Amino acid sequence: MSAPIATPWLSSQPDQDPRSATGKPLRWGVIATGGIARSVSRDLALLADAELYAVSSRGRDTAESFAAAYDFARAYWDDGGVSGYHHLLADDTVDVVYVATPHAQHHQIVLAALNAGKHVLCEKAFTINAREASELVAVARERKLFLMEAIWSRFLPGMQRVFEIAASGELGDVHWVTADLGFPAPYSPTSRLWARQDGGGALLDISVYPLLWAVGTLGFPQTVSATGFINDDGVDAQNALTLGYNHGAQAQLTSSLLAFGPRTATVAGGLGYLQSVGSINNPRELVIGVGLGELRTEPFDVVGLGYTYELREVTRCIQHGLTESPVMPLEDSLKTMRLFDGVRGQLGVSYPNDAH
Repeated sequence: MSAPIATPWLSSQPDQDPRSATGKPLRWGVIATGGIARSVSRDLALLADAELYAVSSRGRDTAESFAAAYDFARAYWDDGGVSGYHHLLADDTVDVVYVATPHAQHHQIVLAALNAGKHVLCEKAFTINAREASELVAVARERKLFLMEAIWSRFLPGMQRVFEIAASGELGDVHWVTADLGFPAPYSPTSRLWARQDGGGALLDISVYPLLWAVGTLGFPQTVSATGFINDDGVDAQNALTLGYNHGAQAQLTSSLLAFGPRTATVAGGLGYLQSVGSINNPRELVIGVGLGELRTEPFDVVGLGYTYELREVTRCIQHGLTESPVMPLEDSLKTMRLFDGVRGQLGVSYPNDAH
């Protein structure tokens, strides 16, 4: 028998427009100005109760141009021997920060933010390893501050529907799951995707998305077997994970920075199956088949680029005095980092942060 999905995977407000206000406006600070920070800032501007207040970057020109482009009130940069993000964290007006730096910087910056009394949304991967993650969770809980890993896909309407269908029993007991995500990333030793010092590689950057399909429908596994290709820089360019469960279910997950794939997922049960249409990190349709009957298609629209849903969850939680999300609890981030630590051990991947 399949293990049932834990209720927290399903949003308590599935039909709410994420743009609608749920309480007192929050003043946001965004740390870093890369592509993901730009996308999230665009969606943050759609929330009725979000104020784009401050942004930080290393350079003045970058910080000021980002602030102008996305209507932030303040811009901070490295100055006087103090980093831009420390200037931002010293601003008492900031309520919550979004950390969008490379993985290897997450622990240091999130720790500084928590110690400055700020609530935090941290981009995935949460940290480099489980040790770093455990420390951040302990500090957040001690200081009674909100902390969440930004796995945006978990909140999307399409993914929420996957979890709901799997939990409903419509497919019967889930016996196997497959999911893949890949694209050929241009190689550069200084790119965050490839730089070992930044936590580069397919595992920390994209494997969370195939993993989401498995743990969201089967739970966290009892066994993990990993293979992969490790490049000359010591990062995984591609990996394949097989997850095993005590009740006999399995999941096969593939992540690649070398090749395009179909970016599809299948959840197969004793009574039927579902498949994704569109990339697995933002499914726009689900095809559901029960027995030998006709197939059913369920389409989904998203608000903005899709980050609005996780941003609404962060906002709602902070407004209601919660220190972690019931939909994305910190324990799940800890379990993911422990799983990734085990995978890296099998692949032979280590990062400078591991030695700290």
